[in-house]
Amino acid sequence: MKKAAVKEQDIREYWQANDTFHASVRNREGKKPYVFYEGPPTANGMPHAGHALGRTIKDFIARYKTMDGYQVKRKAGWDTHGLPVELEVEKQLKISGKEQIETYGIERFIEKCKESVFTYEREWKQFTEALGYWVDMEDPYITLDNSYIESVWYILSHIHREGLLYKGHRVVPYCPHCETSLSSHEVAQGYKDVSDLSATAKFLVRGTTDEYLLGWTTTPWTLPANVAIAVHPELTYVTIRQGNEKYIVAEELAKTLFKGDFEVLASRKGKDLAGFRYEAPFSYVKINKGHQVVLADFVTDQNGTGLVHIAPAYGEDDYRVVKDNGLDFVHIVDGKGRYTEEITPLADRFVKDCDVDIIKLLAEQNRLFHKEKYTHSYPHCWRCDSPLLYYAMEGWFIRMTDVKEKMQENNQQVEWHPGHMQQGRFGKFLDNMVDWNIGRNRYWGTPLNVWTCKCGKEKAPGSIAELMQEAIGPVPEDVELHKPYIDQIQLRCECGDAMQRTSEVIDVWFDSGSMPFAQYHYPFGDKKLFESQYPADVVIEGVDQTRGWFYSLLAVSTLVTGKTPYKRVLSLGHILDENGQKMSKSKGNALNPTELMETYGADALRWALLSDSAPWNNKRFSERTVAQAKSKMIDTFSNVFSFYQLYQQIDQFNGERDSGGVQSTLDEWILSRLHNVTKQVNDYLEQYDITNAARELGAFLDELSNWYVRRSRQRFWSSGMTEDKRAAFSTLYEVLKKTAQLLAPFTPYIAEDVYLQLTGSSVHLTDYPKPDSGVINTQLEKDMRTVRQVVELTRAARNAARIKTKQPLSTLYVMTEEESVNLGAYLTTIKEETNVKEIVLEEKEGLFIYTAKLDFAAAGPKLGKRVGEVKKALSQVSQEQLGDLLKTGMLIITEDIKLTTKEVLLEKVPSDHLELSEGSGITVLLDTKLTVELKEEGFVREVIREVQTYRKELDLPVEKRVNLYIDASSSVLDILKNHEDMLHQNLVLQNIYYEKQKAAKAVQVEEEKLQIGIV
Repeated sequence: MKKAAVKEQDIREYWQANDTFHASVRNREGKKPYVFYEGPPTANGMPHAGHALGRTIKDFIARYKTMDGYQVKRKAGWDTHGLPVELEVEKQLKISGKEQIETYGIERFIEKCKESVFTYEREWKQFTEALGYWVDMEDPYITLDNSYIESVWYILSHIHREGLLYKGHRVVPYCPHCETSLSSHEVAQGYKDVSDLSATAKFLVRGTTDEYLLGWTTTPWTLPANVAIAVHPELTYVTIRQGNEKYIVAEELAKTLFKGDFEVLASRKGKDLAGFRYEAPFSYVKINKGHQVVLADFVTDQNGTGLVHIAPAYGEDDYRVVKDNGLDFVHIVDGKGRYTEEITPLADRFVKDCDVDIIKLLAEQNRLFHKEKYTHSYPHCWRCDSPLLYYAMEGWFIRMTDVKEKMQENNQQVEWHPGHMQQGRFGKFLDNMVDWNIGRNRYWGTPLNVWTCKCGKEKAPGSIAELMQEAIGPVPEDVELHKPYIDQIQLRCECGDAMQRTSEVIDVWFDSGSMPFAQYHYPFGDKKLFESQYPADVVIEGVDQTRGWFYSLLAVSTLVTGKTPYKRVLSLGHILDENGQKMSKSKGNALNPTELMETYGADALRWALLSDSAPWNNKRFSERTVAQAKSKMIDTFSNVFSFYQLYQQIDQFNGERDSGGVQSTLDEWILSRLHNVTKQVNDYLEQYDITNAARELGAFLDELSNWYVRRSRQRFWSSGMTEDKRAAFSTLYEVLKKTAQLLAPFTPYIAEDVYLQLTGSSVHLTDYPKPDSGVINTQLEKDMRTVRQVVELTRAARNAARIKTKQPLSTLYVMTEEESVNLGAYLTTIKEETNVKEIVLEEKEGLFIYTAKLDFAAAGPKLGKRVGEVKKALSQVSQEQLGDLLKTGMLIITEDIKLTTKEVLLEKVPSDHLELSEGSGITVLLDTKLTVELKEEGFVREVIREVQTYRKELDLPVEKRVNLYIDASSSVLDILKNHEDMLHQNLVLQNIYYEKQKAAKAVQVEEEKLQIGIV
């Protein structure tokens, strides 16, 4: 285990020993609740990177709101029912399909499902704890528990009493592999782009030998079940002769369908075709009433032929048209998606695999007009990935269309992140909402609590007590509310017969959508607890849950209470690999979050996820992203604290007892920045803008480490506790303490570690910092920001000139457009940071000249043919004229041509030995000419660096004063003796001896060889 993971393990042990999580919740007893719902994961699969993002955001919000003064209860949950579990068990048992399950034994299969659901519970707990996600996993809600199922039954019973739960015959999406139907929101989660064949078939008009209706279909496999051809009553249809055959098609599509010459024989409205009878391409199924043209408003002339093949069992529109016209119903596919025996050449074959065969059969009978391959989005099962079929079948439905307007109204009350989801992805799904297909012809799930009688009566008991009361014979107190046990219980019917339970289990999404109620065993459990935790202040899951959990929560709550179950939704984007591809084990690009935490620590993973981009954006993510987060943020904060701790131990400074001193400008600046950042972070977090809050903190840590601490080093090195040193200690202590609190929800481990060592108590039991506006000095921050920019520009100029920072230079010229900045007060700072002897803050003549070029993109349209003339004139203007351009914004070329600063590209060309660097409103010119004196001083600074490196190699305490021995050529020794003060200022020394020492280290500085000894 890597060092970071070991350190985090120590913190976890501290949290466990002190029950810190539960203490943080207890500490807010009586405070306003902030209600959080945990979307239940399934523990029969391993957690992946997407789970890391979701759990990080959830933990962040809960920790922040707790520190912000709310009581945030966090109940974990497990989603334990449904097909994913069944499929996993089938794989384990090496069986497949309902037939083999029933041969194995339903009771034995159900017991295997119970065992399977917690296969990876240990890994999930370890992952959750390692990530630092505080959620109550000791008392979770579990969807397979009787108490949970009883609450779901109560809800279904309520819906049944309201007349919203009904049995109907409808075309529904069906998975032939899973042998069960799906709901519309399940279908919405599984679309894939696929290539399929479309076919235009010839339907011979009865009574003719050469006239055909051209019927178009994107599902050729349904053609053996043809019952009708649909046309639009108001579209114009033409009869066309081409070659020896005649065809009836929509007028608008004729030119698209027929290449070459053709003759239009007749024209009529679609309603005039109604009742035309025809011979279908296939005659495997006997039709008593059908094979005729019918009218339908859904037919268009935008594609195909304008005539649509109708197979009633395989499309909602088809089913409705056939029913409305009293035509025969035909179904030629079995429960496994295979043709039935009557389709003799293709019997027992999966229908989606037979499109090519159907087209071949059409061609053999001269019934194929055209075939074409096309790419489209087709629904696949979200659980097993099989292509779905559409079947007309009996099933149980919830009348969602009756509450559609209420659902839409409730959605308007929700605060969505990102906001466009409300009217977009989610809103549009609600606009097209259909009745919820709630039943599943499977085994492992919450049984649908509806008992039916031959007389037509139905009962839906809403509790175990009601079940016992209505049952024929005794029902045990510990009755198992699962198949097959529940199927053995019969209820009494008013007619005197026994009622049997309908065989279905329910859609697992209804299970998870019931969690606000069922997690607290509503209405049988603690009602006050439920009421305090409903509705949620926030729900957080991936964007794929828009049509999953987010929908089912809203649907169930609207059905039960008429209210929205959540106030806001955070809809998270997907985690992609660094190339923008979806992560998957099969592609080999999936990141293992547990391995990332073991290598870099959970804090680094969390920071990478929180700061990289807004959580609702898809994230390109890689191990490198986490490594950079550790290096740039976690290690930076750790190094700053280590620096403080090192000198605090040397001077025995106590942050609470020894605070005080006389603050420097640098102290005032970092405290102003601290409180300004605190204000910005609070403002961002109130808007749930976690990413910008993280970036503010990241920038502040950089300022703290690379400016405040670096500029303050000498203060901590000084001997004795001066007032300046006390102020430096006090300031850094305060900043570290507050920064740990600010970081606590983001990176809970390092925040806890630092705060514990500073104060002896847990950061997670403190209040989130609030800004003190009296400490914020905007002018000081502005000044220091400008100073830092000058330093950065100067470093850029050095890099361009290839001169090291340790090489002193003579002069730096600084020009700024910002008049309110007082750089004069910071000359010493700029000199020290840039290693320049003199800073000049005014523009001197001769530093640079301007060159001017015409901006053709901006000036070309205005000048037209005179571009060449103006270009030549511009090359001859004086420096004085260009200066006037800068002052007035205008350059007169001729009486009728005037150029503005937007039309002229001005470039500064520095004089000899000057290197120019420009930033926002600031220009610096660095004199790069090196004198002998400057070269010698640069040499000495390189020697100092070698000595400091040697001290580190010897692992000497930073405060230990040593004797330095230097042996070198006489010319080098002369240089060092001339700069002995500099050596003493920068090195912790007792004495310097210019002689050889036995255990000396050989080093090379520039072209010179030296022997360095430290004793």
